[in-house]
Amino acid sequence: MSQTAVEKIVQAHSVGLPETSLVHSGDYVTIRPRHVMTHDNTGAVLGKFSAIGAERVHDPRQPVFTLDHDIQNRSEGNLAKYERIESFARAHDVDFWPAGSGIGHQIMCQEGYVVPDSMVVASDSHSNIYGGLAAVGTPVVRTDAAAIWATGETWWQVPDVVRVVLKGRLRRGVRGKDVIIALIGTFRDDDALNCAIEFEGDGLASLSMDQRLTIANMSTEWGALVGRFPFDDLLEEWLLARAEKHGRFSAEQIRSWRATTVEPDPDAFYKRTLTIDLAHLVPQIAGPDEVKAITALPEMAAKKIPVHKAYLLSCVNSRLEDIVDAAEVVRGRSVAPGVELYLAAASREVEQEAERLGAWGDLVRAGAKVLPPGCGPCIGLGEGTLGPGENAISATNRNFQGRMGSRDARAYLASPAIVAASALAGHITGPEEFADEPIVVSYETHEAADAPREAVDFLEGFPKSVAGRLLFVPKDNMNTDGIYGKDFTYKDDLSAEEMAAAAMLNYDPAFQEIAREGDILVGGYNFGTGSSREQAATALAHKGIRMVVAGSFSQTYMRNAFNNGFITLACPSLVDALVEIRERGELSDAPTIALEGEAKVDFAENRIEWRRRQFPIPPLSTVAQELVLAGGAEAVVKGKI
Repeated sequence: MSQTAVEKIVQAHSVGLPETSLVHSGDYVTIRPRHVMTHDNTGAVLGKFSAIGAERVHDPRQPVFTLDHDIQNRSEGNLAKYERIESFARAHDVDFWPAGSGIGHQIMCQEGYVVPDSMVVASDSHSNIYGGLAAVGTPVVRTDAAAIWATGETWWQVPDVVRVVLKGRLRRGVRGKDVIIALIGTFRDDDALNCAIEFEGDGLASLSMDQRLTIANMSTEWGALVGRFPFDDLLEEWLLARAEKHGRFSAEQIRSWRATTVEPDPDAFYKRTLTIDLAHLVPQIAGPDEVKAITALPEMAAKKIPVHKAYLLSCVNSRLEDIVDAAEVVRGRSVAPGVELYLAAASREVEQEAERLGAWGDLVRAGAKVLPPGCGPCIGLGEGTLGPGENAISATNRNFQGRMGSRDARAYLASPAIVAASALAGHITGPEEFADEPIVVSYETHEAADAPREAVDFLEGFPKSVAGRLLFVPKDNMNTDGIYGKDFTYKDDLSAEEMAAAAMLNYDPAFQEIAREGDILVGGYNFGTGSSREQAATALAHKGIRMVVAGSFSQTYMRNAFNNGFITLACPSLVDALVEIRERGELSDAPTIALEGEAKVDFAENRIEWRRRQFPIPPLSTVAQELVLAGGAEAVVKGKI
């Protein structure tokens, strides 16, 4: 049977497969990635590494530590955590990049850790960015990272693969950020959720490497797990230039990789094919507070929405090309009164190169406030976060309510040029005018032949059924910022009770009073989207929530949940029924609703029973059952070592 490029790369990084086995979507495999990157969350991974009883790193060349998220925090506790991480790296001979070096994903790309056709993972949701370098880059969670440190391996389920065809050529003033915002907002009905994307088409020729990295990075906000571009002439030239700087691979190796690069088989199966015509695309704005809510620049500019803060930073849009784009807009001009423009490069190297070209100076003279290379305000940390009532225009990748500061602020996402132009004008606008045009796309779903699947065994000791009250949270795209906010994410010393007390505060403070031990939380579609923070699952478990049922999930959230022995179940029919009941006015319009009548989750019959109705659920795999029975992946890995 034929394979996609993603399936072939995953197979090359899988261990323990039968010789004749071919990896396909849906398969559970044990992977040995080329590298695993952790950032500030390395502190939490250290705790898990210790908890599983590991004493040494299996392969010191596999992990990479980069400090980038909370680097403005000079508190004694944070500095001690950073020192603890660095000491561990020294003791185990692990590559370590201190605070100020740059954002971890940029370090991984610019310093040669990511190479074409490799599989590289990171304990961060924006690991998709590695696909810009023709790799399979995908997020893992903290428990997975600890398992890889200890054994070199972790488990992974191969996602469905979607083909995205980019046709035509971008016109002047339209950038990679506009492409990915358009894709997210146009194909917004879970069309890429938990899928791997393979980009192709003649439109690739009009996309620079920085723009490809932007698109791959922000495929995360589309719900994808992978966003891979092919290995072409442009990437080969980029790699040759980088090799001269870091020396991690040679020109000879690059040419060898190109000659043997992975290609999808001509008859490989894709779940769907999505096509967008770049030639008709105009700049796009996402927001406020939702990445999937998009508006073309001409319509948005006409509204003259005031801007209080503007951001040129983050792993999606703070590379050299982005900074140069913004500098060309502001050169010789000044930021509007009442507007604060924040600037942080993706890495120290990028900042130095921007200084050499004069672009950095142009932005500083225009009034930009310089922050160290890192994440900072993007994650709501350090200087420059949003205050109540403020509007932001940002070149970051997320604008969830409360993520960048106050829950009462509003954030919009756009390309660096639009951010710069808006900072000058004091309202959202672009550096040049465009006539509004509809986004031209096409959509095709492919039907796969039904393949026989082995029956799932029911492990001894796994409960046949559980019961509890339903707690309905009627929101699609519930993000992890809402479930477990930024104010707690990087505090590694919180007790279970303190974590439980923080659950859902950023979404609905009343949740804490409504929820009770044994409840079954029912969410909407794409539950757990956003950051890969593990506590978004464990905080609910500590609160006493028995499990989460939703229309669909972010796969990263599901990994975090099962890796901690916490059950997640997809049951779209139950969610749809509750939405219908609510729309009829039979439920309140509160953000958290406790429902009358006990529900029964029947694992043996694969259904949920509530109010004499039955709603189907998928069977739990033996992998999931084992994790739940063991209490999480730590216990499973501990048994292996």
